[in-house]
This record gives sequence, C-alpha cells and structure tokens, in this order.
Amino acid sequence: MKIAIIGGGSTYTPELMDGLYARATELGLDRVTLHDIDERRLEIVGGFVERMNRSSTKVTRTTRLDEAVGGADLVVVQIRVGGQEARAEDEAMGVRHGVIGQETTGAGGLAKALRTIPAVLAVADATARVAPKATLIDFTNPVSIVTQALLEHGKVRSIGLCNIPIGQRRELAAHLGVDPAHVVIDSVGLNHLTFIRGVEVKGRPMLGEIIEKVASGLEHGNRPANLPDLDFPPDLLRALGMIPSDYLRYFFLQKETIAEQAAKPKTRAHEVMAVEEELLELYADPRTTTKPASLSKRGGAFYSHAALEIIEAIALDRPARLVVNAQNGATVFELPREASIEVPCLVDASGARPLPQRPLPPQIRGLIQHVKAYEELAVRAARTRDVRDVLLALVTHPLSRSAADAAEMARAIAARTWA
Repeated sequence: MKIAIIGGGSTYTPELMDGLYARATELGLDRVTLHDIDERRLEIVGGFVERMNRSSTKVTRTTRLDEAVGGADLVVVQIRVGGQEARAEDEAMGVRHGVIGQETTGAGGLAKALRTIPAVLAVADATARVAPKATLIDFTNPVSIVTQALLEHGKVRSIGLCNIPIGQRRELAAHLGVDPAHVVIDSVGLNHLTFIRGVEVKGRPMLGEIIEKVASGLEHGNRPANLPDLDFPPDLLRALGMIPSDYLRYFFLQKETIAEQAAKPKTRAHEVMAVEEELLELYADPRTTTKPASLSKRGGAFYSHAALEIIEAIALDRPARLVVNAQNGATVFELPREASIEVPCLVDASGARPLPQRPLPPQIRGLIQHVKAYEELAVRAARTRDVRDVLLALVTHPLSRSAADAAEMARAIAARTWA
C-alpha cells in the first residue's frame, strides 16, 4: 500500500508518521510519499521522519503533485495555503472589525476557505488522473467547507476528518474510567459545529448524568477533570440537554470571546509560529530521532489516532463506527442531500456511510442550517472568485454583525486571495 501525504512539510507530519510506522506491517504499508511546495520544510520534516523510521516502509519526498499521488491508495491532505502569516492576517482582521477572528469560522474561516478550496481541488484532480481508485482524506481546515467542495466538485472519493470527535470520546472515557472502545457517542451537525446528544457505555445512557455533573461543577467553580472543554453557562448545558463542541463557544459566548481576543497581545497564529520554529529547529537537528515533547504545544490532540482509525478501516476493510465528514444524502433531512455533515458513519473499504439520525430539535436546527447555507456560499465564492459572492457568504454567517463591515472585509479578502 502507498499513502501520499500532501502537506508533508507540516509540523504535524511526525505525529502521523509515528503512528503509521507502528502499524506498517499490519497495514501492508510499503511506501509513503511526502509532498510539499515548501522545499525547506519538506527537507527538514522529511529528514526527521526518515530518522524516526524503524519499519520497512520506504519514505520519499517530492514537490511534484502527480508524482506524490501517483499509485496511491490513500491521499491525506493537511495543507495550509499562505502559512501562518496568512492566518495572522485573518485573525487581525477580525480584531480590527470587532468580530470573531478565528481560522475556521466567520470571516477568518471564509478567508482560509477561499485560499484552500482551489488547492485541495487541484489535489483531487491530480488524484483522479493518476490514482482514480484512491480515497482522499481531508484533514485541512475548514474541514466542513473543504469537504463540501470536494463532494460537489472533486472527482475522487473523499472523506473529511477532524481530531475533535476522537478527542471527545477519549476524554469522556477517561472521565468515566472506561476503555474508549466502550464509549459510543451520538453527535450531529457540521465540523466544529456539532452537538453530542447521546453517550452510552456498554449500552447504558450516560449523557444526562455527565451534563448534570459538569453543570454542578461549573456552578461551584469545580469543573470535572477529563471532560471536553465545556466552558458554557450551566443553565445552557441543562437547557440544551446536549454537549456542544467547544467551537460553539464562538456562537454562544460571542461577546465574551471578542473581548478576550481584543485583550490578547498576540494572535493564536503568532503563538503557533513560535512553536513551529522551535519544532523545525528540533527536527533539523540530526540527533533528534523521536517526537519532541514540545510537539504537544502545536495542538491537534489525537491527530494521528484519528487518522489511523480511518486508515485502518479503509485499508483493511475493517468496518468501524467513526465520526467523520461525509455526504448527507437523506441522513439529516433538514439539510440538503449534497451537504457535508459530521455524524457517526460506518467506514470501510467502500467509504463512509452516515448512520441514521433523529430529526434536529429546534434549539440546534436553525444554527446548523444557517451555517450550512454560509458554507454553500463559501464554496460558490471560491469557484466564482466574485467579491459579491464573498460578501454574500460573509453576511450570511451567523457571526456577522454589520453588512458595512462585511463589505469592507469581503474586498480585503478578495484582494489578498486573488490579487
């Protein structure tokens, strides 16, 4: 089997390769090709992962896309178009206009999507030409919008993947003192916009008990350990009767989050830049042969675990119940059939098939539909390259606060993206 990693110069790559090396024999993995357009990072990261290698897997590097994906069985996409510098500009734009300046939602998420969609579709086109039977696994944010674009316009089988669902399952398992394999989560929504509305341990429903324990702890200033980041008002958690993704903080606590970002001396992008420089310096040291502890500061907890779960399910045709991004069909009838949704799916060699879902209750239905409409418009804007479509996407997003500001941001985003 061959796996191509697009964005192989990412500081995340050693985390992924560490897991692949450990399972190389079981997977029948004999080749991994790392691709990146940044030759310096590709040389540094590629050299390091080669020194990490304790398996028989052959690792090669290339800056040529067709060479990277040619003959691949799986293509993992983890790119960042424009690098952290573009992210910093996106976040600063949010601060200037008094809106959420985050890289996967609102104006920042749209700017990133417009840069990213053409690049990921180019990977899909190349894969269709030289590896038409491959499965493309997209780890690139904003995952929901990028997967939406792949499902609408890509010519290869594609699945969107995020590390948050596996993180939620493992954190809940740690809190409950059980093996993660015994925890079954029922969640529904879009990537970074999901609601857990069921948790079972060996068939026993646990969600109500967990929510009450968290809500009571928050009321008394004693948040329970080993749980997803539930920094929400206890009254909201009880009223919802669900566990929101921590990214829903941007929606439910918008005022507080905007104040926090305005008060920070640095954007998250600048923090990550410093971490990445530290990691690249370590990776470049020929004495470094194992993952450095500082890799944990980069974020993306359980990144390799999430990737390996889906790789094993597809490569070994070992059916697994995984929360991934796939085409809706008739699963969530309140959303378009072609929509990308993030729900539990049955994943095997034939791809990802969403498992049945109950109707969306009104307390979450409107928000999910609202954001999905924005995502559809974001994909359209990336395809038309029309500033009017950028504006429509911006003003449609629930976090938009002013059409005048949106128009100014739309012009700035278009100028930076398509100049």
